Amino acid sequence: MDDINAKTDKLEMAKTYDSSIVEGKWYQYWEDNKFFHEEVDKDKQPFSIVMPPPNVTGALHLGHAMDSTIQDIVTRFKRMQGYNTLWVPGTDHAGIATQAKVEAQIAKEGTNRHELGREKFLERVWDWKHQYGGRITQQLRRLGSSCDWERERFTMDEGCSRAVREAFVDLYDKGLIYRGNYIVNWCPKCHTTISDIEVEHNDRDGNLYHLSYPVKDSEETLVVATTRPETMLGDTAVAVHPEDERYRHLIGKTLILPLVNREIPIIADEYVDREFGTGAVKITPAHDPNDFEVGLRHHLPQVIVMDKEAKMNENAGKYQGMDRFEARKAVVEDLKNLGVLLKIDAHAHAVGECYRCSTIIEPMVSKQWFVKMEPLAKPAIEVVRDGRLEFVPERFDKIYLGWMENIRDWCISRQLWWGHRIPVWYCEKCGAEVCAKEDPTSCPTCGSTQLSQDPDVLDTWFSSGLWPFSTLGWPEATPELEQFYPTSVLVTGRDIIFFWVARMIFMAMEFKKEVPFRKVMIHGLVLDSQGRKMSKSLGNGVDPIEVIDNYGADTLRFMLITGNTPGNDLRFHPERLEATRNFSNKIWNASRYVLLNLEDYEAGPRGDLALADRWILDRYAATVEGVTSALEKYDLGEAGRLLYEFIWNEYCDWYIELTKPRLYNKEDKAARHTAQSVLLEVLEGTMRLLHPFMPFLTEEIWQNFPGSGKSIMMQPWPEVPAYRDAAAEKNMTLLMDAIKAIRNIRAEMKVAPGQKVEIIILAPDPGQREVLESGQGDILKLAGGASIQLHAALAEKPTQSASAVLEGVEIYLPLKGMMDLGKEIARLEKEIGAVIQDKEALEKKLSNPGFTGKAPAAVVAKERERLEGLLARKEALEVRLKELKED
Repeated sequence: MDDINAKTDKLEMAKTYDSSIVEGKWYQYWEDNKFFHEEVDKDKQPFSIVMPPPNVTGALHLGHAMDSTIQDIVTRFKRMQGYNTLWVPGTDHAGIATQAKVEAQIAKEGTNRHELGREKFLERVWDWKHQYGGRITQQLRRLGSSCDWERERFTMDEGCSRAVREAFVDLYDKGLIYRGNYIVNWCPKCHTTISDIEVEHNDRDGNLYHLSYPVKDSEETLVVATTRPETMLGDTAVAVHPEDERYRHLIGKTLILPLVNREIPIIADEYVDREFGTGAVKITPAHDPNDFEVGLRHHLPQVIVMDKEAKMNENAGKYQGMDRFEARKAVVEDLKNLGVLLKIDAHAHAVGECYRCSTIIEPMVSKQWFVKMEPLAKPAIEVVRDGRLEFVPERFDKIYLGWMENIRDWCISRQLWWGHRIPVWYCEKCGAEVCAKEDPTSCPTCGSTQLSQDPDVLDTWFSSGLWPFSTLGWPEATPELEQFYPTSVLVTGRDIIFFWVARMIFMAMEFKKEVPFRKVMIHGLVLDSQGRKMSKSLGNGVDPIEVIDNYGADTLRFMLITGNTPGNDLRFHPERLEATRNFSNKIWNASRYVLLNLEDYEAGPRGDLALADRWILDRYAATVEGVTSALEKYDLGEAGRLLYEFIWNEYCDWYIELTKPRLYNKEDKAARHTAQSVLLEVLEGTMRLLHPFMPFLTEEIWQNFPGSGKSIMMQPWPEVPAYRDAAAEKNMTLLMDAIKAIRNIRAEMKVAPGQKVEIIILAPDPGQREVLESGQGDILKLAGGASIQLHAALAEKPTQSASAVLEGVEIYLPLKGMMDLGKEIARLEKEIGAVIQDKEALEKKLSNPGFTGKAPAAVVAKERERLEGLLARKEALEVRLKELKED
């Protein structure tokens, strides 16, 4: 409260909050004052986080918006807690996507990259990056992201490029990077390999073709079933299960491959599923990843029958030059004519597609660069098993471990020009292979200067796998690396655990011998209202910038992190934006009301606290504790819910209303001053709690506080107040329940809002009676009462009255001439039903040993006390119902 203890003149706040004016103004102010930047401070505990680098080609989508909002909330929270805070922003060069953008651009000019040449083409890509690459970082500013833009990185900047070269050469020298022929996922449209996890598998309708292969020197045939008959041209064996009695006599014999007339062996391998198709499987090692593994085990030749365009090549005989799907039709027709196509069954199956362009992937044997994953995976598995690195929610560690334990070698070469070029040179004279951190000028083996560099570039994920430490200066031992590494937490979507998270972990364990981050906070995806992924094809995408233009960044941010649990997908319902904007307006109006009533306020000791004051201070203390605890556990949705409930229901709807008589009574200066003081203290502290979630709105409000400093974001996070008052909470709850009960009766009986009603309250307990007596003024004002009668006992219950039953208290509203007896009976029956439902649920909970045995004793005791209250309430309601039926 030190910053708001100065005397203030009457403040002028706009009647309505206009986010379009406020947001740009404050973001520029924060950035100009370098509030997002901190130098290394050894006297402070570090907190660091790296932004998952969005593609330099990209525009902000709702997934980015959720991801960045979470990171910003956590960063602002830690900054206010006094940590030496660093949030590193940056972008990824996005090899495939960026090259495709520029290729499309130059195609409109009537040329292509091959005509331009590598050097000229790369100049065009860099030009494109400089022109368009900053779009998404500007959009992140619109969202309110408080990252340190002075430390912004790019995966192909000088520092990151050096780190990539260092890592590649080190792995190469250790024998963990090798070059060899291997089955890869080839995209015929992007003209490059993509990794296993970049292949999207989608169900498609297809066919299962049953083909008859003749056994050599026999009348027998062996029937195989395939979904891709065109690949039979590359068959080098047919496999059966070694324990399949149907085919055991054929193992070791030879088949004649139809159309090609090549002799191929019949082999036994446990890979074969005896229940699928005929139980005999054609083996095409060069065009199927499973067949490739079978081929290695049995030393089968690899016959490649397609080229990089997915057209049939010279090994395909007369089908050479045909597109693979055109060839399929021709092969099927020829097999029919030969009489070896026995039948065709409709068959839906999963087909691999390129995640970038949706082209069907062609598995193909190709010479590529690979990383040996088994030795790198082991330490990356151990750090999760032993708890050095934790997933939030915890369930994602099982998904991570399942993938890491079954990982295959990682193909890291891409047939692109945009990216980190592989630092390997080939001597044209002696054939030596040179891998070096600096470009070599001559062959170290023979001295020749005739060296040619490998034309391929590295998989984009190679450079982003180094991101947590390359952005801090590695391989140099920088002060930032020493202070901020390992980073504190990684925030990312569940869909890139394997793309990125796993690679960062094993890269960090290899090069830093330490985890890259202590925790990984996984959030779900943002889906449309029907639970579908957002996509251009469905036309269901939502542009976050349009949402910000219409509703404001704070509304979008708060909507994205509330109403959801950690790790789960979020459905985007537009109506939730309206509800959140209403919340923003509620905060603005309440703040404006409080601040406009401070014209005569001076800081100083306050007088006796009213029940409402003690209650709101107790609730504020509980909210600070709850929000802080939830944020420490990265349960942002729960923290947002607690703030919403406190601000809307308790502070605005109740406390402000309860203070109005004192605020408006300028004769009783002590009472007015106390109300002002508590209103201001709680509002100021609440704005600090809310700031990480709604930075713009809270800054605008906070700047209107008397004696405010430079920025709310530089203020300390509220400490949990020592003030707690359980009695105030209990007594205030009774008073609010009484007011709510009277309001409910009025609403259900359709009593006109302006019509005052007589209120009769039966409160046998002296303590409850005292609370209700002291709160008579509040009851009359807030429940529309004309008068109140408080009784310890009643000789007889009022006739023709509607009633409500609280724990230990009965309320009657004589409504002679206004009450429908049948309607009141129905209302009481409904209320009894609700009480019974609550009672049964509570009884079930208390009969569960999992709850009574694990929950704190105080919690269990409170639930038992609540059950007793429900039983008493049920009994009183039933008595009242009986009385009404007898009237």
